[in-house]
Amino acid sequence: MTEPGSVFDRIDRSVLGPPGATRLSLTVHVGSRVVLLSPQESRRVLYGPRRDITLGAAVWRQAVTEARREPRDGDGTGRLLVVWLVLPALYRNLHRILRLWRRVERIDLEAEAVLAVLAALDVADPDNSETGGRLVKEAVNRMWAYARRVTREIPVVDISAFAEARNAAAPPEEQPHPPEGWEVHITPPPRREGLYATLRFAEPRPRQDGRRITSGLPDLVFRARRHEDADLIGTLVLRPSGAGR
Repeated sequence: MTEPGSVFDRIDRSVLGPPGATRLSLTVHVGSRVVLLSPQESRRVLYGPRRDITLGAAVWRQAVTEARREPRDGDGTGRLLVVWLVLPALYRNLHRILRLWRRVERIDLEAEAVLAVLAALDVADPDNSETGGRLVKEAVNRMWAYARRVTREIPVVDISAFAEARNAAAPPEEQPHPPEGWEVHITPPPRREGLYATLRFAEPRPRQDGRRITSGLPDLVFRARRHEDADLIGTLVLRPSGAGR
């Protein structure tokens, strides 16, 4: 489920360690029973096909309790284990977001999810049976919020670079014109706010068997027209390509 080099993959490797390494364990109390669980066994209790709700609640309770008892300057293994236990519940939403928005980076989503779990862990109540679900919910909500925020961002034009490029461009009268074409000039109405300038584009007149066809002119005007219900964006001037103003 994880990708090499991803945030979740690093957490996997940190919790599980190399083969043969000493691994974390949870001592879970369920009534009069004491159960010693490895990280993998803890996950199977929470997400496996044969889930034990009572044992699952005990796993969350013990994991959160141990994580919150850790000193801030400790190695953070208990907090990391809680994050690792949350991960399987995040993949569905993670992949859904990545399918919806190509601009969103997976590594950023995973980082946001981890931060959300750690923040929620600081105020989590170990004795609340809904603690595990709340940790998952915080992480999922944070991923969606991040994705929506990123996709709403609009790239800002580099004004100085735009000005340099504009000043370096050939003046309109020196720009090449399509032979026997049409030019459309749109001059916006004066307004106090924002930037505005005359827009110009050209299109060649189509030919067939060496004869000029005039149907290109009405088609060009039709595409440049203003709908009767739309706002006025400017005055349209149509002239043969290369003609003086």
